[in-house]
Amino acid sequence: MSVQAVAHRGDPYHARENTLASFRSAVAAGADAVELDVRRSADGVPVVVHDATLERLWGHRRAVAELTAEEIRELTGGGVPVLDDALAVTSSVRTLIDLPERSAGTALAALAAVRRAGAGGRVYYSGDPVALRAVRTADPDAEISLTWHRTARPRGTLLDELRPRWLNYPFGLVTARTVAEDHGRGLLVAAWTVDSPRVMRRLVALGADSVTTNRIGALRAVLARRDRGVNPG
Repeated sequence: MSVQAVAHRGDPYHARENTLASFRSAVAAGADAVELDVRRSADGVPVVVHDATLERLWGHRRAVAELTAEEIRELTGGGVPVLDDALAVTSSVRTLIDLPERSAGTALAALAAVRRAGAGGRVYYSGDPVALRAVRTADPDAEISLTWHRTARPRGTLLDELRPRWLNYPFGLVTARTVAEDHGRGLLVAAWTVDSPRVMRRLVALGADSVTTNRIGALRAVLARRDRGVNPG
């Protein structure tokens, strides 16, 4: 069985996270999919940045939602891309759009960018349930990866409403029972964010269908050893 190797915010050990350089590096390193985060600027443009402010990565205590896309470009020297440009760079692989805001508007702006790029067949979505509900309402065929942080199982009503293809767990919640139960319900299992080769090997052995990592090269090496039948040790 093939395990999907997902590059978390690109390849952040080699280039700053959520930048075009990071996405290019991840694709070159063999990522099957690139995960990126989308927020909306003050003028409604979907931009690729995880945090609500520019402080951690760019040194500006300014909220993304209070800045126009042009102001964000100027403050970051073009480092924060708009989603349209990120989709162009990741065109050869799948793209997981994470929507961290409780915002239907951000979800709809992201969907519009995906449609402009003709990328609907290779994009899927995770993030806040409010945003995912907006995705499902606007696009009945959208592929959803429901991020789930709790040990309790998702309610059946939520699964019926969102119709996810994936359940996306912090890696510590993935067990043999989790995988068996989800596979039994026709769901794929994704785990995040895994940087230890030892934990990568454990998740692959458990039957996880996707692993998200900041170290895409390390994950590719683990998967290559498995495919060659090398004892993981």
